[in-house]
Amino acid sequence: MRRAPALLVAAALMAPVAALADYWVYCSHGRIEVDMRDPDQMRIARGTSFCQMGPGFSTRSDAENFARRNFGGAGGSCSCR
Repeated sequence: MRRAPALLVAAALMAPVAALADYWVYCSHGRIEVDMRDPDQMRIARGTSFCQMGPGFSTRSDAENFARRNFGGAGGSCSCR
């Protein structure tokens, strides 16, 4: 029974980084968005009318700060070209 916590810790350490992310920054329909949907979910929801603008973030405020520092903030204009 003692191995169960160790196995959980090992599984968390080996999980892909994106799986631990809760928020992403996207360009969708010409606007910067911060969204909880991962890239696969966005493909289902938006098809090809979006692009990922950075890594995944564990908090919404980190994702919004990244969007503001690098692209002018959520709601700003963008292009996937």
